[in-house]
Amino acid sequence: MFASRSVPRAFAQCAKKYPSGFRNYASAAPTAAFAGQKGTNGKYTVTLIPGDGIGPEISQSIKDVYTAANVPIQWEEVDVTPILKAGKTVIPDEAITSVKKNTVALKGPLATPIGKGHVSLNLTLRRTFNLFANVRPCASIKGFKTPYDDVNTVLIRENTEGEYSGIEHEVVDGVVQSIKLITWDASERVARYAFNYAQTSGRKRVTAVHKANIMKMSDGMFLAACREVSKDFPDVAYDEDLLDRVCLNIVTNPKPYSDRVMVMPNLYGDILSDMCAGLIGGLGLTPSGNIGRDASIFEAVHGSAPDIAGKGLANPTALLLSSMMMLRHMRLNEYADKIESAALSTIAEGKTITGDLGGKASTKEYTDAIIQKIVKA
Repeated sequence: MFASRSVPRAFAQCAKKYPSGFRNYASAAPTAAFAGQKGTNGKYTVTLIPGDGIGPEISQSIKDVYTAANVPIQWEEVDVTPILKAGKTVIPDEAITSVKKNTVALKGPLATPIGKGHVSLNLTLRRTFNLFANVRPCASIKGFKTPYDDVNTVLIRENTEGEYSGIEHEVVDGVVQSIKLITWDASERVARYAFNYAQTSGRKRVTAVHKANIMKMSDGMFLAACREVSKDFPDVAYDEDLLDRVCLNIVTNPKPYSDRVMVMPNLYGDILSDMCAGLIGGLGLTPSGNIGRDASIFEAVHGSAPDIAGKGLANPTALLLSSMMMLRHMRLNEYADKIESAALSTIAEGKTITGDLGGKASTKEYTDAIIQKIVKA
């Protein structure tokens, strides 16, 4: 039973366009990239993009923690500062080559000037490597007090189109048109990833979040793709709900969303994932992964915080937890579990935490406290 019945016309239009049936697209859905094989030294090579502002500081924390935990990874550090090539602003070839070769990367925050005509570097990376799914787990940290104690949801956001396609133009003076692009292929692809994620992570339900009551064709196509994919996963329950209703319900009582994966178009995912991050303590505690067929990039989703850069005040937790997603993606679960346990217990104790978490510790002091727990484990 679907929670929304507002898109039968859009579904019918899609059916006419693909008379041979949507299910033929299932085989075209790409699988997620996996890290390459170990090198002769017994280690995996992972691309590291330190980023801007506090990026280099928190990246150093991750390197220090990995050294203490003896994680079998060697870092290949690259710079993604854009360059001009054939009249276009692009990522340096060295960075592209590194990510494609290693198939997995860890990225610190990148700064993009607002309203200056610059293309977001984060968006450029997603397009360059066709990172079609953004995965944002939001889970309460036991012992760290927030208004909610039982948040445990996963949001999966379509990462390549929607309002973020960047298709805008000025119709006449004072009138700007921005085009929302939704395709069957991208919708089916991210829906299939969401159902696979739910199935492999033991979550019992996938909820498609939409505004098809208003955008009947674009969001209607997204829902049509989700419905079609759901037929291939009979063991995973499926429903649909409106974005505004989900926002209201989840801040009223997040517990009913703890057994599920929510999948949605690009802009909705951007809004809802940040809102859910607020339920668990903010972006400084929220990991993120961008998944593609040929490469995957894991990142801190907070900003570059230039106002505190170089002052030793930054909280590396988001980047550290994102790297735990990366390790599990690489099937290095033992190391991920060990580091994650040390980090979360350090936060729960509250003795050596950074200012944004209510403490007074520096970046290095917080990192050292995590390392001490790893060494003692």
